[in-house]
Amino acid sequence: MSAIEVDDLSVRYGAATALDGVSLRVAAGEMVALVGANGAGKSTLLNALSGVVRSARGSIKIEGRFAHVPEGRQLFPELTVDDNLRLGAYRTRERDTAWVYRLLPELERTAKQPAGSLSGGQQQMVAIARGLMSQPDVLAVDEMSLGLAPLVVGKLSQILKQLNAERGLAVLLVEQSARVAFSLCTRAYVLASGRIVGSGASETLAGSSLVESAYLGRAS
Repeated sequence: MSAIEVDDLSVRYGAATALDGVSLRVAAGEMVALVGANGAGKSTLLNALSGVVRSARGSIKIEGRFAHVPEGRQLFPELTVDDNLRLGAYRTRERDTAWVYRLLPELERTAKQPAGSLSGGQQQMVAIARGLMSQPDVLAVDEMSLGLAPLVVGKLSQILKQLNAERGLAVLLVEQSARVAFSLCTRAYVLASGRIVGSGASETLAGSSLVESAYLGRAS
């Protein structure tokens, strides 16, 4: 069973085409990466999945509860960490943050601090934790590693792996860092100029010239 099915998806901003005939699958309980250079259309795809932008063509099907961790965290900086987390559960009846703090004990120590006062790594933890508060079946994470120290990225990666193993959480990881994406996900898609130019096992893609070509703008 697929958690996410995208078929022939196209998105346009005026006369500009951001996505052109994109198709991809994420199976239930699978961790899949979408990699590509800045401006390739990765965030547009997640925004289409979330309904933030409309598609010009194609279809999207999502099974189960879906949560989107946006690029740039997009927290409410003046609200406390705890309030930011509770906002992630606004569509659910269960708003107890205790289980998230068990996953990320660093955040419990900052629960009453304004989210905007935290470091970049801590803010990314809050953003992911906020997404998890909705108890999703599918979690889409946009640029998890952007601007973060390797130690923080490793911690967040471990949490996603744990939730995938223990809860069957399906993950679509959108990353500019192919190294991070391939180390976390066993399968990946490569996006260049709004089109999928390659897909397959992460191990295979990591050793191919396709990824380098996509980042240098030579993929077709």
